[in-house]
Amino acid sequence: MFARASILALAAAAAALSATAQSSYGAPRTASGKPDLQGVWSNASLTNLTRPPGVEALVVDEAQATELVRNNPWIRLAQSEAGPSDFEDGLLDDGNNDRGYNTFWIDPGQSLGVVKGEFRTSWITDPADGQLPMRDEAREDIREHRNMRRARLYDGPENLPIAERCLIGFTGAGGPGMLNTIYNNNYQIVQTDDHLMILVEMVHDARIIPIFDSRAEAQHNPVTIKPWLGDSVAWWEGDTLVIETVNVEPQQARTGPIYLSASGRVTERLSRVGEDEIFYSFTVDDPATYTTTWTAEQSLRQRDEQVFEYACHEGNYAMPGILAGARAQEARGETPTAGPGIFGTPIE
Repeated sequence: MFARASILALAAAAAALSATAQSSYGAPRTASGKPDLQGVWSNASLTNLTRPPGVEALVVDEAQATELVRNNPWIRLAQSEAGPSDFEDGLLDDGNNDRGYNTFWIDPGQSLGVVKGEFRTSWITDPADGQLPMRDEAREDIREHRNMRRARLYDGPENLPIAERCLIGFTGAGGPGMLNTIYNNNYQIVQTDDHLMILVEMVHDARIIPIFDSRAEAQHNPVTIKPWLGDSVAWWEGDTLVIETVNVEPQQARTGPIYLSASGRVTERLSRVGEDEIFYSFTVDDPATYTTTWTAEQSLRQRDEQVFEYACHEGNYAMPGILAGARAQEARGETPTAGPGIFGTPIE
């Protein structure tokens, strides 16, 4: 499943092709002459929004990329679960029900992301350290909010995480600022002259974005309307589609991984740069949360597949059991707590 050497070799070849093709590629056009962004695209990758601890460079060579993949926690988890089951391994003795979510279901990708022909260690390109330039007061506010939610996590269904309630995609898959996640990293784009629809495979989110003739004509909804994934409008700047999003639903905005205040603004850009590649970038402008604007870059790769329905009902059907389990713990004088997560104990 994780044939790292062959995957990295293919990624290296794609990097070389990508570097030369982007300067001369002529994008296919719609009937009205706009670049055609339609199709199924993927951002599956072992690269994440921020740079891993101890990694300083944004761009690494193939040998460094191979080493980072080898030490990636998802790859190591897959290796720890490889081979036939050992029913005497004591794997479930810690009572961690999250271990049932094993790597059979996990598909984050098998290589670092290749953007502009380069192996990237983070999607964030600016600031240069690859980290969120978050204000101390914003970080403290997020920490307090998280602690408050954790203390009341099992009081009722409204306190459980957004993803567990299957309201929007996990780990920022739907955007604004569309991020790769642990599986289902596909997006289907459908385009007309006046609208763009992005169907997000993870938790079947759908972004339906009106396209205006220019930025000056683009009109957002009233600020009182704060939908999941935000209020997005778009316009063309040459061959680049620009999407501006404001008024992200407050629960989403405070949950992250892209944290936003009420005045936060995310500007995304999509450009067709190859037969199977869209260059995708986004800039976050939110002085209340960050010390400076910051930018991230990805490549979306075309897939010759269709997106199937993601029917996320686990949280809904399990809700009575989750809350009943919490009440049972309280009856025993215990404080309801979450499990240790998919990784459980550290992998040696």
